[in-house]
Amino acid sequence: GVGGCPPARQPGMAEAEAAGDAGLGPAPAQEDAELSAVIGATVPTGFEQTAADEVQEKLGSASRISRDRGKLYFEVPARSLPQVHRLRSVDNLFVVVQEFKDYQFKENKEDALKDLEDLVKKLSWTDPLKVWELNNSLKKKKTKRKKHNPHSPASREKLGDGGEEGGADQNNTNDQEDCAQKPVAVEPAGGQDTENPQGVMSRNGVEEEEEDNEQSGVKVEVQASSESGPKAGEGQTGEGEVKVLKFRVTCNRAGDKHSFTSNEAARDFGGAVQEHFQWKADMTNFDVEVLLNIHNNEVVVGIALTEESLHRRNITHFGPTTLRSTLAYGMLRLCDPQPTDIIVDPMCGTGAIPIEGAAEWPHCYHIAGDNNPQAVKRAANNICSLLRKNESKDSSTAQGVPLDIIQWDICNLPLRTGSVDIVVTDMPFGKRIGSKKKNWDLYPACLMEMGRICTPGTGRAVLLTQDKKCFAKALSRVGHIWRRAQTVWVNVGGLHAAVYLLRRTWDAAEDRRAFW
Repeated sequence: GVGGCPPARQPGMAEAEAAGDAGLGPAPAQEDAELSAVIGATVPTGFEQTAADEVQEKLGSASRISRDRGKLYFEVPARSLPQVHRLRSVDNLFVVVQEFKDYQFKENKEDALKDLEDLVKKLSWTDPLKVWELNNSLKKKKTKRKKHNPHSPASREKLGDGGEEGGADQNNTNDQEDCAQKPVAVEPAGGQDTENPQGVMSRNGVEEEEEDNEQSGVKVEVQASSESGPKAGEGQTGEGEVKVLKFRVTCNRAGDKHSFTSNEAARDFGGAVQEHFQWKADMTNFDVEVLLNIHNNEVVVGIALTEESLHRRNITHFGPTTLRSTLAYGMLRLCDPQPTDIIVDPMCGTGAIPIEGAAEWPHCYHIAGDNNPQAVKRAANNICSLLRKNESKDSSTAQGVPLDIIQWDICNLPLRTGSVDIVVTDMPFGKRIGSKKKNWDLYPACLMEMGRICTPGTGRAVLLTQDKKCFAKALSRVGHIWRRAQTVWVNVGGLHAAVYLLRRTWDAAEDRRAFW
């Protein structure tokens, strides 16, 4: 793996923690060369193992999946940060300052909050802040290259199927009608994407009154005396004078045994952070986002490394239900594409799945289609954007992408019987597109047609839907051609959805086109 083998790094981690606990100062300078970081990543719920496999494969690091669904942790040398940002299965990244697996909260609210305040002084911030600085220098290099298009359509059109907050961070107001039908809190505060696609609010199907992230980033109105400057030596500007860093604290809280709200935790913890570093609180224009994740008795303090979720990477033209790229990656990975496989998305919408597929599995051939001309147009635009991106990266070797987009009828595909290896698609939920009533006819017809085009015995399908009852009924009607191999429960914008992996049986599907 790129990062070297994990066991060799473990002692360093323990020593760093011991040094932090003993209150020792930063390690000697030569240690910086091998600065390591424990990275926390949020991933689409249900796809934690997929993400862990990707981390192992690409970084050579073992991951620990958190009990708090949709999160995992892994250790890498800080020099591997660029590869970490290239992971396809993670939404947001943060560097862990410290993790408490069994934090004992006091029952009295004031005492519990006072403990959180006191925690700030005890944490060893030095290395995580170095990692944050290094991450910033990487980001600056990247934005220099990217500056040319600040007002891309992505910042205006949004809302995802899956329920991404699809760009809600840039400006919520344009999509009122879309937001209105979405049962998930879209963050109004701070114009910053606290993402949490699993929507803490509805993650366990229990609405906890203040699990919503929007109130958890709290501005601490205490005047910072900027004379003393930041402590850990971060925030030096080029000319040598000290720049006072601006920060905010975002708290995500889950569990019903806490005497305080996420709002109060963010406020008091933020006050202590401000006092400790002499940083300035700013909800919208911050340099540092400190994260306080509380899940029952598990507490993780971290510093954000991504400003907006990595799932926005491919899509510039959003439709009414744009699937998150990270979820698309997880679905594709489930069906284990092999070189030369033909992969079809018969209801591709804006093309999130085939575009992700072509980027990550370039040795397969991806065919996408939709019956809606508008969707086909958006998908084509997204493919063009991807081609332009590839060209700007390296114009000498710029190649096309192995992907075609077609307008077609899902129940009558212009593909030969048994010619396709994999079908991956996001079925209509019947919420924003189509209707539940239509799904009762559409689902069985789709499954039959997918069964017809797939190779008997080896073909597989990965299908996402929230209309689970209808899907189960449809599947029972086509049980002779599809067997359910695995179900992954996911949370898509507050809707409980399922991803089904189906395997094609050896039985022949009825070929309604014998007359061809």
